[in-house]
Amino acid sequence: MPTPADQDPRWAQIVQRSTAADGQFWYSVSSTGVYCRPACPARTAHPRFVLIHDTLESARTTGYRPCGRCHPEHASLHEENRSLVAHACALIADSTHALPLEALATMLHRSPRHLHRLFKHFTGLTPKAYQAARRADLLREALHKQGTVTTALYDAGYGSSGQFYAQAADRLGMRPSRYRKGAPNETLHFALGECALGTILVASSARGIAAIDLGDDPLLMVRMLQDRFPHAELIGDDAAYQGVVANVVGLIEAPGLARELPLDIRGTVFQQQVWQVLRRIPPGQTLTYAEVARLVGRPGGGRAVAAACAANPLAVAIPCHRVVREDGSLWGYRWGIARKEALLKRER
Repeated sequence: MPTPADQDPRWAQIVQRSTAADGQFWYSVSSTGVYCRPACPARTAHPRFVLIHDTLESARTTGYRPCGRCHPEHASLHEENRSLVAHACALIADSTHALPLEALATMLHRSPRHLHRLFKHFTGLTPKAYQAARRADLLREALHKQGTVTTALYDAGYGSSGQFYAQAADRLGMRPSRYRKGAPNETLHFALGECALGTILVASSARGIAAIDLGDDPLLMVRMLQDRFPHAELIGDDAAYQGVVANVVGLIEAPGLARELPLDIRGTVFQQQVWQVLRRIPPGQTLTYAEVARLVGRPGGGRAVAAACAANPLAVAIPCHRVVREDGSLWGYRWGIARKEALLKRER
């Protein structure tokens, strides 16, 4: 016998009329003889009349007709908007120069304001920030491959050296020539402390907090910091820096209190998209890897999301501990499952 609808975890999405669930499953209603998408605006049927289907084909086999309110045979508005943003990302990727929002909106036959809202909703970044992050990715690759900074800047799509130097240092965290040489003489202040989860290490560049690590072996944690920033000058035992550590510890000890910490976030475009979504998850709540993947416009990209979580250098500040499996179980926390469980328990 099929699982009663109200005992299926997807029933809550039907009740909420979740647009994010569109395309993930369908449901049929025996009392009305129709099948619908999860976001159907019609009055919610009693669960005893509802059967949830994994595929549209399965819903069709009931012999019922498609709902005239939600049109399950057609692409949903959510899917159309997601495809539109994917098209915008492709246009940005194919362009050899920066695309102003107005030009991008014209190409997609949308208003700039509407496109800006949709783009940020699906990617977590504005079109301008997405283009800047993508260009920074290209620049990092070019600086490693090319013989000169000048060649690299044009390969990365910068139209002039003035534009390049105005933006590149901020995106790389240092001047391009220093980045190409392996970032010699970058200065990082760091300190070790203790919290409810064990030892904590916090390190900051001139731009903000660049690393937050949790562990049990302070010496090993310092060595790992040195390995991550092999050419940086590390300055520890700075009494003035202990206040920064205390603020980070506060994220663990009192997660309900809002704290805006300056962060030096270094990652690829996709990693930044994922991390932006994670930073919007309220304390005490969780999302699944699949849900995060849909929010960044990559349905089916749960594994890629898991990899981005694993690459997160800022424990707690970028709360990857709030991402769980489809069944709600815990998995894949680089600082240990026990710490992930403890963090979620504190937040709840």
